[in-house]
Amino acid sequence: MSADTNATATVDGAMDQSVDEFAAAVGTSGPVSVAGMATRGGAVEGIRTVRAPAGIVRVDAAEMVVECGAATPVADVHRALAEVGQTVSMPPGGTVGGALAVGASDVTRLGHGPLRDVLLQTRFVGAGGAVTKAGGPTVKNVSGFDLCRLLVGSRGTLGFLGDVILRTRPLPPASGWCTSTRDPFELLATLYRPVSILWDGTTTWIRLDGDPGDLESTMASSGLEAADGPPNLSGRHRWSFPPAELVDLRDAEPGSFVAEIGVGVVHRREVAPDRRPDPAIRSLHDRIKNQFDPTARLNPGIDPLSTGAAS
Repeated sequence: MSADTNATATVDGAMDQSVDEFAAAVGTSGPVSVAGMATRGGAVEGIRTVRAPAGIVRVDAAEMVVECGAATPVADVHRALAEVGQTVSMPPGGTVGGALAVGASDVTRLGHGPLRDVLLQTRFVGAGGAVTKAGGPTVKNVSGFDLCRLLVGSRGTLGFLGDVILRTRPLPPASGWCTSTRDPFELLATLYRPVSILWDGTTTWIRLDGDPGDLESTMASSGLEAADGPPNLSGRHRWSFPPAELVDLRDAEPGSFVAEIGVGVVHRREVAPDRRPDPAIRSLHDRIKNQFDPTARLNPGIDPLSTGAAS
């Protein structure tokens, strides 16, 4: 065994112990919440709080995966992956576990897919205090029910993520934002694989990845102007709509929203109203919750179906 392999085994063994200690802290009774960096709402106030393990176990560039504790800052993962020319499609800020628990994808969802596709494997702690593994360590691993997809967006109500293995993607040779006053739906139909198209009723922001020459040619032929970055979305709340309904925003006040064209997420300054899920969806959700957490001790009071958030 090489020195590098020995080091990886040592770190992996330490993470095994950390996950076991995390499970012991969660315990088997009484309400409990999990805390990260409080960038996505934080722990439930007034009840006992635990923290998941943190730290990067390994970056496997050949297999295009990264393994880390759930409390690892997203920024640390992005930095580590950048050293091997890769990245992970996860919103910046906060912890990896927090991002997965909330389930809100980055503005690159149009080109990179939803956040739920990033999680390949996790060891999570259930309401009974036991550690359960879901998924597998490589892309071609899942047969039967994909439990990882169920956990993403569950806001810690089905289990607390301990450690995770994430799917990575190559960093593009070139990447840049540009703007246009053209109709965003026309741009969606004509541009080749845009990573993101954002629109506020007046201006359209486009993120393009690829060969530098191809990006320059696309910008010139489509009348796009270089931009420093996307619009500022801080302080805005996510609303969810069917992507086809975003055309109705042509009648809305310009600047009162920023819409992710082709995705269906709209960022507004107003809080999204609570959704009224279909009764069949509510019934299914309640049955799943009862199977995973019959005493409702995990993040009590949080209802993933009433947040108005979209992934």
